Amino acid sequence: MSYHIVSIDSPQCSLSCKDGQLTCKTADGERKLPLEDVASIIITSFSASIHSELFLEAAKHGVALIICEAFKPVSLVLPANRSTDTILSRAMLDLTPRVRAHLWQKTIDAKCQNQFALAEHIAAKDKSLDDLRQTAFGKKPHKEAICAKMFWQIFGRTLSDENFVRDRGRGGLNHFLNYGYAVLLSTVLQKLFGVGLDPTFGISHVERERATPLAYDLMEQFRPCVDWRVVQWVRQHPDPKEWEVTKEFRKWVTGFPLERVDYLDLTLEIQGVIEGVVRGFRKAVIENQPRHYKPWTPKNTKWVG
Repeated sequence: MSYHIVSIDSPQCSLSCKDGQLTCKTADGERKLPLEDVASIIITSFSASIHSELFLEAAKHGVALIICEAFKPVSLVLPANRSTDTILSRAMLDLTPRVRAHLWQKTIDAKCQNQFALAEHIAAKDKSLDDLRQTAFGKKPHKEAICAKMFWQIFGRTLSDENFVRDRGRGGLNHFLNYGYAVLLSTVLQKLFGVGLDPTFGISHVERERATPLAYDLMEQFRPCVDWRVVQWVRQHPDPKEWEVTKEFRKWVTGFPLERVDYLDLTLEIQGVIEGVVRGFRKAVIENQPRHYKPWTPKNTKWVG
């Protein structure tokens, strides 16, 4: 398949196609890219103008158009011959329990190690760090739950909220986390659709009506990116009376996919890392080889921001 996933996020732009070239016009000028090199086009711009010719040419070239509202995919326009990726869907469904468990364990290992890396960065002298390190890099059963409990305790202490409990239904810091995770989920969904993976087929999270378990699975390793963004915001706004999801906070937290981190031998924006992880997962599924799936962990404990 073609390799470019093109993201269109300019506030106002015009998209068209002529002579096989995807053309994007904005107030800053015009950019072109051969449509044959494009796998999918993700449109997050709230006022993009899309010429009908682009829909036709995208279909001929097998390009998916993913249209978002508030960063969340709401429409997926696929060529008729690509409405279902039979080989990929069958490979996903045919994964053995052993392979699924291996893929999930790699995901959890990355999540726990990323939680430790962030905890060490924000609370280098916390009394629980040694225990968190041993669990994050160890092989204890239920390590995800154990790490989460210790991490959230450190998180709360660091932000002077000793009684903090991570609960989607509670207020305060949880409001910030809920919103940030929604942005993360939307970003992961964009990349999944972009490479043709159906997010309704997961490896661990329970399948239910209108759920996207694969997105929930793969976003786990990136949750600390949101947590770090929230830490920075709260340090600048320490008064609990200000802990509301304001327009300013939304603007701040939605910027985390543009932060740059290390992944393999590269330094990329987080949204690019998510794409790399998703592509690796896709290859692991197609070839039934978990080794191709390489979850993200920072090379060191230096977090950007």
